[in-house]
Amino acid sequence: MPLSPSMLLPLGLAALLLLVALRLLLKGGMLAAVVRAVVGLTLLFLSILLFLAGYDLLSYRPLLREEAVVTLQFQKLAPQSYRVLLVEAGGEQYRYHLKGDQWQLDVRLLRWHPSLASIGFKSLYRLDRLSGRYADIRQQLQNSPSAHQLGDSPTGFDTWLMLKHFPWLREWVDAQYGTATFLPMANGAVFDVKLAYGGLLARPVNPPAEAAIADWR
Repeated sequence: MPLSPSMLLPLGLAALLLLVALRLLLKGGMLAAVVRAVVGLTLLFLSILLFLAGYDLLSYRPLLREEAVVTLQFQKLAPQSYRVLLVEAGGEQYRYHLKGDQWQLDVRLLRWHPSLASIGFKSLYRLDRLSGRYADIRQQLQNSPSAHQLGDSPTGFDTWLMLKHFPWLREWVDAQYGTATFLPMANGAVFDVKLAYGGLLARPVNPPAEAAIADWR
């Protein structure tokens, strides 16, 4: 996967802060020992934080233009029960089980300030969740939710959530959800999901999917 400046910058800053922190912590002298220790430990903490953020961003993919994200293929197992084959743009395949009548795909989006985008910071995305629901609200309330987590941080550190909790960072990078509108599931239906700057767009690509959309509307 190509690395963009938005992925490499946190790692580079983390390495620089780590070197400064180690130099302050290891340097001799008694008078400034406490100050050096506090500053050094603070920089050490920041370097660890940036390392974790940068490593987490490696689990995202750069969004260069409108591009295919996944293809979803549905196989009916029983009434309101489907096996879903999810094929990512790189060819990776995953199988899930959804219950209900409709499906929805969510992704996480990171969009940079135009001044950063102009120097090569590309918008990033990561698949987040695939879920199903019943068309009948009574069934939806009576049955357990059908959902699957698609992407996760390799270290457990969630940069996306961190950005959501610090409003001042939104001036430079905006953490958003992208969601494909709920669409019907049908036996043999195939849908392509594309992602552009404006969000997700799902399209039927074979007759069963087109028929499901026509009947649903």
